[in-house]
Amino acid sequence: MHMLVASCLFAVLAGLLHVLIFILESFRWTDGKTMQTFSIPSIQEAEATREMAYNQGFYNLFLGLMAMIGAALVFAGQHVAGVTLMIAGTMSMVLAALVLFTGSPDKRGAALKQFAFPAVSLALLAVSAVL
Repeated sequence: MHMLVASCLFAVLAGLLHVLIFILESFRWTDGKTMQTFSIPSIQEAEATREMAYNQGFYNLFLGLMAMIGAALVFAGQHVAGVTLMIAGTMSMVLAALVLFTGSPDKRGAALKQFAFPAVSLALLAVSAVL
């Protein structure tokens, strides 16, 4: 049971990180600090990619919510639904991070940050299933 709780906590951390990414991509895309975070060299490029970032931000929000709602359902005793949502959300995050890691070598640091919390959540979930 302790591993399941730990898995839920890491799913919530992964979800919160994706909510932060949502805010940056959807509402702060042209802010100087956000542009620096995402290696956007100019305001013109930020403006040109604003719609794409806005849409992508919502993908991140939905993944984050899926993982966090899953964890909340586990805590509420709805284990099957909760674990299913946690796996769907965190697995999508892990796979997206791997795509970023392999497809954009200059963004490997960001990919590893996006990978860490959901990967730990999935690993703990797997351990909890066999204990």
